Amino acid sequence: MFNHTWFSSTTASNPDYPDVSGNSFLFKTTSRQAWWVFAVASFLVSVPVFAQAPLVRHFPLFSLGMTAGWVWLGLLLLERQSTQVWGDLIIGFSWSWLAGSIYWGWLRWEPLVHLPIEAIGLPFVLWCLWRRWGLVGNFFYLGSLFGTAITDVYFYVTDLIPHWRQLMLVEPALAKPIFQNAIAQVQTPWGISWGIALVGILLIVGLWAIGRKQLYWWAFGGAVLSTILVDSLFWIAATLA
Repeated sequence: MFNHTWFSSTTASNPDYPDVSGNSFLFKTTSRQAWWVFAVASFLVSVPVFAQAPLVRHFPLFSLGMTAGWVWLGLLLLERQSTQVWGDLIIGFSWSWLAGSIYWGWLRWEPLVHLPIEAIGLPFVLWCLWRRWGLVGNFFYLGSLFGTAITDVYFYVTDLIPHWRQLMLVEPALAKPIFQNAIAQVQTPWGISWGIALVGILLIVGLWAIGRKQLYWWAFGGAVLSTILVDSLFWIAATLA
């Protein structure tokens, strides 16, 4: 049963987990645990791209309903002290899954609403951070949202939005010319310069985050840095299309 105890009792019982009750932000953690949080956060950023995207295109209601499943799994893991950090992380991930289900299921042809939909959990997350609750999951969500915002900025400044709309309206078999036109635009000096600048921002922010000792910063850093990998895989797929 979900209650406030998972927010307040973790540090007393587990020194490797942040005190999300507000008593302290500094806590001991091991390098191994930090890297595990980083790795799982990176994986969870990739899941919506490679698993949810094809699922939501054909079964949007099912994908939307899976949000409840992620929340249930997160709460289940929160019940055990040994898995609390993973439950926390999955709760944060559920916001990203919810936003992805809504946008890619029903609104994917309109890029202008992409970021607002992705930010659907932001008010709740900010409230939780103010209360010092669920830091690992909430920082993961913020890192994922930051990476999404940087990617969307690139689409805007390089004028790739028209290509986005076209791709969402045509059948996959007809997408090759659109991909080719988009790649040609990316490979201009303007596109390359902005790509380098925005990747640099992601690297600076992500590396700064994992340079800190708190687990929630490692969740944030994993989400931010994995954005570079995901965007690179998109670029490779578009090039090979």
